Amino acid sequence: MPVVTQTREPVSAYVAVGANLGDAIASVTQALQDLSGLPQTHVEAVSSLYRSAPYQAEGPAFINAVAHIRTGLNAPDLLSALQAMEQRAGRVRSHLNAPRTLDLDILFYGDAKLQSSWLTLPHPRWLERAFVLLPLQEVAPHKVVQVMLHAVAHQEIEKLV
Repeated sequence: MPVVTQTREPVSAYVAVGANLGDAIASVTQALQDLSGLPQTHVEAVSSLYRSAPYQAEGPAFINAVAHIRTGLNAPDLLSALQAMEQRAGRVRSHLNAPRTLDLDILFYGDAKLQSSWLTLPHPRWLERAFVLLPLQEVAPHKVVQVMLHAVAHQEIEKLV
């Protein structure tokens, strides 16, 4: 009897991409391109790049973006793939909020709600961060309303041309 492989219906997910060490623009741009190379994953849309002052983090300014993807990977496998991308980019987790060569966070994975020691969905601090909300608004305007942007208006951030 032949083996039947179940295929998973792709899920819409949003990934925050950031970096503030080395050539951060090149690192974020490369990561956005590399997302399409993940198994069973297609990049639907990518936001503009933004420069932001560190918020709840250390070091120089960050370069940030958000990607909308469709993926057949389950949430834990997507997280593992993103962490592997961070490692390949030289990410070292020396301490909480340390500067980083690449940071990839799952903001949303479909409508999943999950809280564990390794993954919380939606991302627990997405509403607190201008560097998430502004690029997210570009790729998912239905997820960001004006009152959210007003709440983070004091954070330094600029869209790169």
